[in-house]
Amino acid sequence: MPYSGVSLNEHGRGIFRCICCDTALFSSQTKFESGTGWPSFWAPLAKDNVAELPDNSLGIERTEVKCVRCEGHLGHVFNDGPAPTGLRYCMNSASMRFMKA
Repeated sequence: MPYSGVSLNEHGRGIFRCICCDTALFSSQTKFESGTGWPSFWAPLAKDNVAELPDNSLGIERTEVKCVRCEGHLGHVFNDGPAPTGLRYCMNSASMRFMKA
């Protein structure tokens, strides 16, 4: 549910990791307040750590984001984010855990 996960309100310095396999996914330095109720990032820590796949499950075209190692669902990426990438990785708070730097 939006506005319900602990990652949404995490504003410390560190790394967000896959809850299933511990892959490093996002840095706190790319996190931003999107107003959507989901933790949002403008870039993954490493493009090689996430997979992006077409998702038409709701009858609309979206891009699903998965952990490349365990294939766990992380969320979706949209083209309405801030500079420098213009992307909004809208992640499921329950799919990540935060590790302080």
